[in-house]
Amino acid sequence: MGSNLHAISLFGTLGMALLVIAIRMKASKRPINAMKILMPPIGMSTGFLMFVAPLTRIPVTWGLIAFAVGAVVFAYPLIRTSGFSKQGDHVYLHRSKAFLIILVVLLAIRLFLHSYVEEYVTVYQTASVFFILAFGMLLPWRVAMYVQYRKLMNS
Repeated sequence: MGSNLHAISLFGTLGMALLVIAIRMKASKRPINAMKILMPPIGMSTGFLMFVAPLTRIPVTWGLIAFAVGAVVFAYPLIRTSGFSKQGDHVYLHRSKAFLIILVVLLAIRLFLHSYVEEYVTVYQTASVFFILAFGMLLPWRVAMYVQYRKLMNS
């Protein structure tokens, strides 16, 4: 059962990463708005319902550390490579050449850490830690994007 969960987790992570890369690359072709920037963290926040299940619960300190690592280590390169341009009344997301490389490197680091952490805690707790890490990465990145978007719209 444990190896099946590990395989499902691995393929799920890879699948979601590829989906994010594909969506992100397509996003630069269409105008962006505040809703498109803010909805991903709002939608992802529903994942915190996983903590209703006792198997997924972790100590608060683990959650705070995971969030901090996501916010400080993983969000920074995404924030630095996300830019906007205004064309008429529309705002477009810049497609940074480094963005794809950064996403692949972050994915590799995440997969390595996932395997390492899973040696010490259950698969369910590992999923919890990495969900919080991902949320910690997404939230500051999207807030920074929103601030940049608002500045551009008000200029």
